[in-house]
Amino acid sequence: MLCGAGFRPDFRNIAAQAGLTAKFPNGGDTNKQFIVETTGSGIALIDYDNDGLLDLFVLSGPGGMSRMYHNLGHDRFEDVTEKLGLNQRTDQWAQGVCAGDYDNDGFTDLFVTYWGRNILYRNRDGRRFEDVTRAAGLDEDRTRYNTGCAFLDYDRDGKLDLFVANYLKFDPHSTPKPGENPYCFYRGLAVACGPRGLPFDRNILYHNEGGHFRDVSKESGIAAPNGNYGLGVLVGDFNADGWPDIYVACDQTPSILYINKHDGTFEDEALLRGVAFDENGRALSGMGVVAAGGEMFRSNFSDERETLYRNRGRGEFEDVTRAAGLGNNTRYVGWGCGFLDFDNDGWKDLVLVNGHVFPEVERLKTDLHFRERAILYRSDGAGKYADVSLDGGPAVAELHAARGLALGDIDNEGAVEIAVNNQNEAPSLWKQSPPPGNWITVQLEGTRSNRSAIGARVSVTAGGHMQVDEVRSGGSYLSQSDLRLHFGLGEAKKVNRLEIRWPSGVDQVVAELAANQVTRLKEPPQSRSVPPR
Repeated sequence: MLCGAGFRPDFRNIAAQAGLTAKFPNGGDTNKQFIVETTGSGIALIDYDNDGLLDLFVLSGPGGMSRMYHNLGHDRFEDVTEKLGLNQRTDQWAQGVCAGDYDNDGFTDLFVTYWGRNILYRNRDGRRFEDVTRAAGLDEDRTRYNTGCAFLDYDRDGKLDLFVANYLKFDPHSTPKPGENPYCFYRGLAVACGPRGLPFDRNILYHNEGGHFRDVSKESGIAAPNGNYGLGVLVGDFNADGWPDIYVACDQTPSILYINKHDGTFEDEALLRGVAFDENGRALSGMGVVAAGGEMFRSNFSDERETLYRNRGRGEFEDVTRAAGLGNNTRYVGWGCGFLDFDNDGWKDLVLVNGHVFPEVERLKTDLHFRERAILYRSDGAGKYADVSLDGGPAVAELHAARGLALGDIDNEGAVEIAVNNQNEAPSLWKQSPPPGNWITVQLEGTRSNRSAIGARVSVTAGGHMQVDEVRSGGSYLSQSDLRLHFGLGEAKKVNRLEIRWPSGVDQVVAELAANQVTRLKEPPQSRSVPPR
């Protein structure tokens, strides 16, 4: 495989020239009265009209509007929010977004979480989105502080179910204001209160019963535990048993790993499997969470290490943060994150965007700042990461109060772009020239499985090197990345073997695929191998 150490990334923020100039309000810029102003919003890269190009959906707080931008090609986007019927002005706080074809009609639908009423947008043939929340049985308590979400087929019946995390119970009329109790101070500064001292709420699992969803949180075991402040959500088959599990990154409380028991129930086994705490047994301020291959990464608060868990097999994890070289950047507050192969050498690198929760920290005159730069790590292919942020290009060095992050190849040229939602600013869109390595992008369509192929596990072998990834809804920090899977291939000019384990249990093998293409594969009716071409 091509060693990527000699390649220098050069990410540049092309948002302005791409037409992404609208600002997205998200709480105060010099001070914040309440915790809901601090958590920020997610962002999504999806192809809503099936034209082969990724579009961009950016969430907003009060005073703004969540917007959909249509990808026109050639790094240009057009605001089509009103055209698509998404122009719902609201005083609620948009938090997270996840995507999936819940009705299996061939078009990707959107679910948006709020502090307040969540919204399920049904995609009507790529021409408009319809609010079907009430009709779908999702019009519940409007005071919930909903955060991360993900579509998943937890019972493998071919229909996408829905998981929604909850942060805490928040009422601005009864919540203390800055300075009113011991939890309203940070380094001597009076700041927005929480989460410590604010009451917990429960996570929710909805079962898809043919376009209508039923709350199965209690009977499935998802409603317990009820003592965690949930933010980022990651779905994956962590113990390799063929069934999707659910990880929730929790703030200042133990994180949760719901293990699927194959009978419609889940049990939290985070403590047993090593992903509830850090290596010292301490609950951190989990924000975003991503996974690739056998690694899971979680972003945390300042004065805490980022967390890298390595799967030792069958869902047993070990905290390898320090050994992997990720223990040094402790002054940042991390949010959106993602594994990407920015040099296409066949090894997943890592990006993390940051921004403090308290604008008041500027008054301290220390190395803590409200707007912070991002961090870019390069994998050496042997389990360690090198911080290459200072050589990553001007986009990495820009200062923002960043929150959501999504990944996807917006022009299908083999280089993954990075979209970021910044508080009270326009979003960022990072782009670099195509790197030297070869690549392949895999787009899947389920038949017996859900149409989006969410939960499909793909392994790619090229040049003697095997990579594994899954199709996921949600992830990062309250965001949605491309449902297609991108693999760098290094010097290999073809994929020798591509294996798919579909959510239905069907196995598929494809041999001898040419590199540097988007390949579209449809689920076969039964297990099969495809001979070399």
